[in-house]
Amino acid sequence: MRTAFIGSNSLTLSTAELLIEAGHEVILIERSRERIENLSERLDCGYLHGDGTAPDVLRDAEPENTDVLFCLLESDQTNILAGLIGRSLGFARVVPRVNDPQFQRICNELGLEDSVMPNRAVAKHLEDLLCGEKSLELSSLIRGDASVFNFVAGDEDAGPLDELELPKRVRIICLYRDDELLLPTSRTKLKSGDEVILIAHQDSMEALRERWGKLAGNHGDHMERA
Repeated sequence: MRTAFIGSNSLTLSTAELLIEAGHEVILIERSRERIENLSERLDCGYLHGDGTAPDVLRDAEPENTDVLFCLLESDQTNILAGLIGRSLGFARVVPRVNDPQFQRICNELGLEDSVMPNRAVAKHLEDLLCGEKSLELSSLIRGDASVFNFVAGDEDAGPLDELELPKRVRIICLYRDDELLLPTSRTKLKSGDEVILIAHQDSMEALRERWGKLAGNHGDHMERA
């Protein structure tokens, strides 16, 4: 697998190191030549000098030959912009990092389906440790043909959950309403703007994407969470 990263912060470098160790090809896009020279002694990967939000620079990363573009900078706005540009240039998959929940919702609306919130995940893990609970990685629970899918409900989705008409082999796990976790019951009514988390068999993923994937404005997209 060939992956490209914008910038070279600690999260980027840690992820890149793991991918290199696993035998994947990695390209780092970095605007500082001095930084590239220093990193070349640490990471055995390809380097591209330039601004990762510039279309010309991203084209040089060969979108048609790259499986994933990671945008893991500290700025949510920069990551979203780079992700949108990368997608328009033909990267098969873009993964923007976001820290603010409101930008997570915007990513859903823009069809950036693989956005990640590492700060929230780490914070939850630390909270569980503090409370004496054993935190399990979701990737250790979702196995085989199972996947996690999420979408942001639009006006047409509002109403009782049992009227949502989900595809076969799909179940609702939980909802987020104004960043508050809700565990739904048969009486729960979905509201526009709710984020719905589903577990689904791989056979049902295409139907979910067709209904809620890549419809910017009032729909979200799937996000496999690790």
